[in-house]
Amino acid sequence: MKIICIGRNYVNHIAELQNERPAEPVVFMKPDTAVLQKQYPFIIPDFSDEVHYEVEVIVKINKVGKYIDAKFAHKYYDEISVGIDFTARDVQDALKAKGLPWEKAKAFDGSAVVGDFVPKTDYASVDDINFELHKNGNIVQQGNTSHMIWKINELIAEVSKYVTLRTGDVLYTGTPEGVGKVAEGDVLEGYLEGKKLFKIQVK
Repeated sequence: MKIICIGRNYVNHIAELQNERPAEPVVFMKPDTAVLQKQYPFIIPDFSDEVHYEVEVIVKINKVGKYIDAKFAHKYYDEISVGIDFTARDVQDALKAKGLPWEKAKAFDGSAVVGDFVPKTDYASVDDINFELHKNGNIVQQGNTSHMIWKINELIAEVSKYVTLRTGDVLYTGTPEGVGKVAEGDVLEGYLEGKKLFKIQVK
């Protein structure tokens, strides 16, 4: 299993971090050890003083594919959920300043929350789904997949040019605006069209 992540896929999030809008999807990876195990808390790593939550719609790949045409990409997943791409923002900023890769900031153990998957057929279109992140009972991020720069099927096509997609791989599709710092004691809950698909505690 591999975790494929897309950065800078929502215009307002690009603006809030003062990044440039990319000409093509920004792709990075997390190892399988990044997955936060079910029922486990997220433990803030000791190498960062500024870990941010980033809620994202995620999809689970259901068969092997390479050089997938976007018009056929819908056949390569049938489940969808929400997750969190935890980011050590202070570490990422230092790496970006030096032109270095982001792995230390993005790929550390426990940095990927994977919510419960539900059938994509529960929704009229994967390109028009509302999702939210609640922190301590308050909404901190809201998004809709219609606001993606590159839609899910386009992302699958793009990623499959470079790496073979395998059954069980998970694709994170980017985060909307509203990212922020987590603190010990926080409770984070992810929702897809009002249905809660994960709840985690921060320690």
